[in-house]
Amino acid sequence: MHERTERDALGERTLPQGAYHGIHTLRALENFPISGRRWPDAFITALAQVKLACARTNLALGYLDQDVGRAICQACEEMAEGELHEHILVDPFQGGAGTSTNMNVNEVLANRAAELRGGAPGDSSLIHPLEHVNRHQSTNDVFPTALAVACLSLLKKLEEAVADLQQSLQYKEQELSDVLCLGRTQLQDALPMTMGMTIGAFAEAAARDRWRIFKCRERLKQVNLGGTAMGTGLAAPRDYIFRVVEELKQVTGLPVSRAENLVDATQNMDRFVEVSGILSACAANLLKMCGDLRLLSSGPDGGLGELRLPPLQAGSSHMPGKINPVMPEAASQAALRVMAAHQCLAMAVGSGTLGLNQFMPLIASEILESLTLLTNVIPLLNDKCIRGLTANNEHCRTNLGASRALATALTPLLGYAVVERIVEHARTKDLTIEQACLELGLAEPESLRRLISPGRMRKLGFTSEDFEGFNIP
Repeated sequence: MHERTERDALGERTLPQGAYHGIHTLRALENFPISGRRWPDAFITALAQVKLACARTNLALGYLDQDVGRAICQACEEMAEGELHEHILVDPFQGGAGTSTNMNVNEVLANRAAELRGGAPGDSSLIHPLEHVNRHQSTNDVFPTALAVACLSLLKKLEEAVADLQQSLQYKEQELSDVLCLGRTQLQDALPMTMGMTIGAFAEAAARDRWRIFKCRERLKQVNLGGTAMGTGLAAPRDYIFRVVEELKQVTGLPVSRAENLVDATQNMDRFVEVSGILSACAANLLKMCGDLRLLSSGPDGGLGELRLPPLQAGSSHMPGKINPVMPEAASQAALRVMAAHQCLAMAVGSGTLGLNQFMPLIASEILESLTLLTNVIPLLNDKCIRGLTANNEHCRTNLGASRALATALTPLLGYAVVERIVEHARTKDLTIEQACLELGLAEPESLRRLISPGRMRKLGFTSEDFEGFNIP
């Protein structure tokens, strides 16, 4: 295999002749074989877009030679379109606040640009990773800006996924609005309600998640690009600083703007904690909904069995015919991971030191993973579970009829003591509440059916008409 030699401040190293990465990436690969993970495509694309904005600005202002600048821009465009991603090799778990990742991108872009100019990878006399690709930049402004761009793009996709979930839940709310069922608190029988009400509560939670995700995008629009190493803009021309973010806006199509205080935006990463908190809230709602779906569909013969989830695959290698609620289980695991990632991210942000957060790679890894998990799992849950959800109407009625929950609906008319006597009569004689009322001569069958009709359940409070046909003792 043909090799080339590259040099840095620590000495010389050899690399494969055609490798797009260089000596800085090689040292990072040797120093940080930690997680075996790769940066997600959305982040690599965002880094390429940031580099493209910087190159276009430097080219327009005359800080890059025309041939050099055009070659770099073309390489950036290729990476932004999904090419060259396989050459971004460094582990996300790395020291240096993201310098290894920035250098990996710089080297790949420089070597690809050198090829475009007729040279070969490693020919830094044509295109240099630092002198040309990284001109007027620092990892400390490029990396957080790229993270904001990647998050903004993923948040838009997540908002669309949550909106679709909300719509499906609202449809199911209407579809199941006439299914009477037994409401429960503390896992004990509580009050009669409709299954549509249960699904409607999920829809409302999804609506709040959708709104929060939409609003939290505002927190990421201000970026610190142009601030260089500490937000002071040192070693960057003033005209470059005032132009580069506008160029980034054109490149990405996102409403980004330069932060008013670049020093603050360079060292304080609380905006990512805020966004991660929104993702954690979304995950918490997802976990609650999936837990309820699993419980309401439990059994189906020996459990509640009031909902039927679409069967997706065999549930056991040992028990024939067993079907598990695999989509709610998968979504629950993703939700738990997102909630755990939020705690990790918050600690990483709070551990920043003085003018920089040295844990930027961890912050990026956690929030990008959370966004990816939610963006992927919510459409799956929606398509493979929610849209095919049905109610076991007969079983819902059986559970409701067997419960004494109906008794509470009678207390406004009959009083606590009388209703307590009804409950005791039902318990003693093993009757339903409806049967006990009829046996005690307190109501007519039609009156009881009207009291717990779906329409009555959807009303807030009661009126005197609700109790027509009852005999007050």
